[in-house]
Amino acid sequence: MPRESRTQRAKRALRIVRALAQAYPDAQCALHFDTPFQLLVATILSAQCTDQKVNEVTRALFRRYGTPQALAVADPAEIEAIVHPTGFFRQKTKSILATAHELVEKHAGAVPKTMEELTALRGVARKTANVVLGTAYGIPGIAVDTHMTRVNQRLRLTESDDPVQIERDLMALVPQSEWTQYTHRVIHHGRVCCTARAPRCETCPLRRDCPWPTARKRA
Repeated sequence: MPRESRTQRAKRALRIVRALAQAYPDAQCALHFDTPFQLLVATILSAQCTDQKVNEVTRALFRRYGTPQALAVADPAEIEAIVHPTGFFRQKTKSILATAHELVEKHAGAVPKTMEELTALRGVARKTANVVLGTAYGIPGIAVDTHMTRVNQRLRLTESDDPVQIERDLMALVPQSEWTQYTHRVIHHGRVCCTARAPRCETCPLRRDCPWPTARKRA
């Protein structure tokens, strides 16, 4: 694919948005939750862990500690034992306990609805905040994980490895109303088609607008 102008890239991005919507109309967040707080905790636990494993862990965790008030006073050793399968369990335990405590002390137990307030909580970066804002509150946001990084780099919608810059690049190309669903659809696409090791380029719904297969052959 020849070097494209900003206008050309923007038009191609819109075609990609439409193709993803047609291919994966029902794509949604894979984490299980009943409340914004539960989604917040689940997203923190999902770092370096599969959503499937997180869902197994949170099923037990939320049965006893499904609210900020309950988790804020929990025994750290007991929480460590529950979240151990998600990896980095000591750090994750400190993060979710501190977050629960801050929600109780500073926000009356409610999960904030702004990026600034969310990222002020321990263990909450922009990705986690955007997941909560978009999925729990319907406030558009682009959450950048490994799938979002890989797929959008292959699509040449970003050339950066920095999650914040990738978010900015995509915000300039994807309509704001589509940010949250675009995230869900790209992540799903990265799991079922544009995988890291064996991408299914021949059957990819984005193949007409993706320069990566050609670039890969030339490499």
